[in-house]
Amino acid sequence: MNFQWYPGHMTKAKRMMQENIKLIDVVIELIDARIPASSRNPDIEQLANGKKRVILLNKYDLADDVHTREWKEYYDKKGYFTALVNSKSGKGIRDVNEVIMKACKEKIERDRKRGILNRPVRAMIVGIPNVGKSTFINSFAGKACTRTGDKPGVTKGKQWIRLNKNVELLDTPGILWPRFENQKTGLNLALIGSINDDILQLEELAAELVVILKNEYPEVLETYLGFGISADAYEILEEYAVKRGCRQKGNEPDISRASILMLDDYRSGKIGKITLEYP
Repeated sequence: MNFQWYPGHMTKAKRMMQENIKLIDVVIELIDARIPASSRNPDIEQLANGKKRVILLNKYDLADDVHTREWKEYYDKKGYFTALVNSKSGKGIRDVNEVIMKACKEKIERDRKRGILNRPVRAMIVGIPNVGKSTFINSFAGKACTRTGDKPGVTKGKQWIRLNKNVELLDTPGILWPRFENQKTGLNLALIGSINDDILQLEELAAELVVILKNEYPEVLETYLGFGISADAYEILEEYAVKRGCRQKGNEPDISRASILMLDDYRSGKIGKITLEYP
């Protein structure tokens, strides 16, 4: 399966971000803790050149705790200001304001020396589709100030949001990049739902997930399935379809329906806390 998704609105969104970066003090990049490398848009590095950088590892409740700590240490050593957040539950959200202030300490001190007091930090929040930016903003601001959804591409244009007395935030649409450097990146993005499911072969995607879990999290997979995993990926999906009662005409196992259920369970954390890549 070839993974690529770059609809026209992403080109427009990238251009808008380039036009507004001069207004920004700090760039906040929201990434998915399950794929902390693949969920980073390489175009952001060039876009944010010279700006202070904050990286928030979102959805850490869905990721392997050990690897999440390793990733945070990895980005800390790279010189980023980092925090772990769970936008849905609100965990870690209180730490974000402190991280932003720490990142912008020099700027705030310069303003103070020039007699500029209480001027809010201006931040741009960026991230790939479906990484949870809107949910994060609503949680951080304490009110529903952006639209949220479980499909990539809900935010279409820019929005300025006053989060508190210290921070003004420019929300931007989630964007990918025109060509993935390797197909493993595309696979990871597809598995977490950052590529539109409508253009994917979901049976093949579920089979890829089974292979990953067999190799990296066999005990988690066996617990989830409720049976052994000696068979190949498609045989496992067929057996799983029978177990879940997914049948089609002729009482044949409905692998297509079972694949959707398995992918939904992975994305929601029902399979377990799974990280797909390591620093």
